[in-house]
Amino acid sequence: MKWRALRSVAMLGLAGVLITGCSDSEGVNRSGRPSTSPSSSSEPVSAKAQAAEKVKLTVEERISTNERQFGSGTNSPCSTSSPQMFTAKCKAAAYATSEAASLALREINERQGFATLDSVARKLQTAVRTYEALRCATGPTAADTRKACLEPAAVIAQGFADLRGGANLGLAGK
Repeated sequence: MKWRALRSVAMLGLAGVLITGCSDSEGVNRSGRPSTSPSSSSEPVSAKAQAAEKVKLTVEERISTNERQFGSGTNSPCSTSSPQMFTAKCKAAAYATSEAASLALREINERQGFATLDSVARKLQTAVRTYEALRCATGPTAADTRKACLEPAAVIAQGFADLRGGANLGLAGK
């Protein structure tokens, strides 16, 4: 059910981008008069829409594959309520999340219009580095270490959904 809702939101976002991209791609609005709003760059809107869609599809494919394997949110082994949070299973999910974040950063390649995706991907990579530095996957026994593992694990658990949301917002140039 959740997957269908996310897919519907993505499709609505894509439809909005495509409609917007087609309505003003030649500098002429739907009424046939020249557009009065200046473009943010010399790149046509339709090319931006195509680039955003390519990023979205590439990132979505990786996210979906990893999500099927590791789960997401409370179904993730890195969920703070999961008994697997301090195990190699969470470490593997963290690695997959970091790889998906790296892919997103490579795909956006400093293009404008992907601020949210860029921010989410960098936050995930920081969380994974912290999780690894604390050696959370080794089942730490010290209470302060276990407590310190909670925040990065929570970010990792939500990582696939956050990357998807960032990719969807990229379709809107955010």
